[in-house]
Amino acid sequence: MAGLAVFGVACLGMPISGELKDLLKDEGPVARETLAGLQEWTAESSEENARNIFMNQLLASKQTRIVHTGTVYVCGSENKIAGIMKPEEIISLLKSDPNLEGRIDSKGEVWLEKHVAELSATCKEKGYIGLDATGSLSLFEGRPEKEKVMRTFFQIDIKSMESSLPKEIIQQLHNGIRVQDLEEYNSVISTFSDYAMESEGKMKR
Repeated sequence: MAGLAVFGVACLGMPISGELKDLLKDEGPVARETLAGLQEWTAESSEENARNIFMNQLLASKQTRIVHTGTVYVCGSENKIAGIMKPEEIISLLKSDPNLEGRIDSKGEVWLEKHVAELSATCKEKGYIGLDATGSLSLFEGRPEKEKVMRTFFQIDIKSMESSLPKEIIQQLHNGIRVQDLEEYNSVISTFSDYAMESEGKMKR
């Protein structure tokens, strides 16, 4: 069961009401296309606003900063140090690629990153999904017994899972399930999300 991300759509700062969403859904493909266009326009406007705020923050500080550039994948990331730059140089670098997003970390260093819906080379070569020591579904670099966790997804209701799934699948999970592409990655997470627990200890359904 794949998880669904639910998010609000804003137009000129005002959220579209549930009633309007329902109305658009009932009006067929033209209305759905209009709603999709509003969502895309809002997302682009929000990203552009964030970039402007970031650039203004850099200019106002007048500080030279250590700059990192990199790519953030669905699984894993790659980055390198680009050097020490003045605000104007950082802004020029940011503008050179519209996909870059900027942020300043707690050390005052700048990160210019782009997000890619793909697995990193490390994940493709060494990625395994399994259970960590606390019973959480996690992504490992190498097999789970090495305990090199790259990312944790959610806590698993172990008893419910073991009573519902064949022993062979449970054993595969404990050994680590190899994921080599985005489809496999999403499929494994979706399969075990049926046994995810909420913070209060109840299973998500």
